[in-house]
Amino acid sequence: MTRFGLLTLVVVTMMFGTWARAQTELSMWYHGSQNETERALILGIVEDFNASQQDWKVTLKSFPEGSYNDAVVRAAQTGNLPDIIDVDAPVVANWAWQGYLQPLNIDQSLVADFLPSTVGRWKGEIYSVGLWEAAVAILTRRSTLARHGIRLPDLAQPWSAAEFEEALVKIKAGGEFDYPLDLGTARAGEWFPYALSPFLQSFGGDLVDRSTYLSAKGVLNGAEALDFGQWWQSLFDRGLVPGMDAPQPDRTMGLIDGTYAMAWNGNWTVLDFIAAHGEDALFLPAPDFGKGSVIGAGSWQFGVSATSKHVAGASAFVAFAIQDRYLTAVANELGLIPPTLSAARRSVNYGPDGALSGFVDLSRKQALVRPVSPSYVVIAKVFERALVEIAEGADVKQVLDEAVWDIDRDILRNAGYANE
Repeated sequence: MTRFGLLTLVVVTMMFGTWARAQTELSMWYHGSQNETERALILGIVEDFNASQQDWKVTLKSFPEGSYNDAVVRAAQTGNLPDIIDVDAPVVANWAWQGYLQPLNIDQSLVADFLPSTVGRWKGEIYSVGLWEAAVAILTRRSTLARHGIRLPDLAQPWSAAEFEEALVKIKAGGEFDYPLDLGTARAGEWFPYALSPFLQSFGGDLVDRSTYLSAKGVLNGAEALDFGQWWQSLFDRGLVPGMDAPQPDRTMGLIDGTYAMAWNGNWTVLDFIAAHGEDALFLPAPDFGKGSVIGAGSWQFGVSATSKHVAGASAFVAFAIQDRYLTAVANELGLIPPTLSAARRSVNYGPDGALSGFVDLSRKQALVRPVSPSYVVIAKVFERALVEIAEGADVKQVLDEAVWDIDRDILRNAGYANE
């Protein structure tokens, strides 16, 4: 090799080494280690981002969902948070208040077309953005409704409270199913505020007064909430739904095999239901108990930790991850709802001819996010406990009054969760 050639090789090697060293590593934590398909999708986005530019390199660490939040809390307490955090939408406000998250450094126009529930906001700032949404509906069979003379509802005219009651009573009287309705009460934790509080909100109550977020008084124990509580208890007293202690190893299979006539369940289960029953399978909007049809909203999202020293890079990854091509890929692989209409139109299941296209309208017209307050983490646990106690026969007014007391005491103890 000539001296000139050797010199050129040295220069090129030095340039490459400088480029490699210039890549700053970004740590990322993710909650879905037990879902191989989902994890593969996220890992693919990470690899694409790393290959798309020369400044940043994201390294992914996955956790089981059940232990993920605790891992984040421990890391925050020891100052070891990653740069990019996977965060469940209802706890965004709490983690922002706690100092776990900081506002994203992204152009807000990037999320202008997103479902509101897929953008984590607190105090006017964007803290997180999600790649998908989920929605709950009444799953049942067309033939079941026809056999019992029950009207087929739609988004424009959902069942009224009286119609829903009549449907449950008719189906139970028919004796064909073990239960007219499955509410998924064997599930614990977030299912209660996500999937079941919408019934309370349709009655006209709520988990907390959203005008101030300083008290649950009057909304969780007012007249509408008491009506909800009495109705909730009656479902169990009359055997219209499985008891709290009834095992539910596979809710979807219980619907498919006829254990339940109807199930209050998510879009992520519907494809299996359709595969089993074809065009006979239906998903229907939530009933209207007087104050409109309501379903829960808000799923997992990506944010940037408050301690990250690489906000520009971490925010760049989030902006990269929310491209329509990834939103559509998630919808195709996981059956979850794309946050944008453009991504939905390109997807197999949520496009104009897709089997789940109706869920896009459900999410846009019925969805209500859980309370956007740091107090939510306490509210959720209190509400779950209250529903369990009422279902088991406790006095409705007493339970709801105690729930309000517990929530208000927590808010007062934290000085209204105001910024310090």
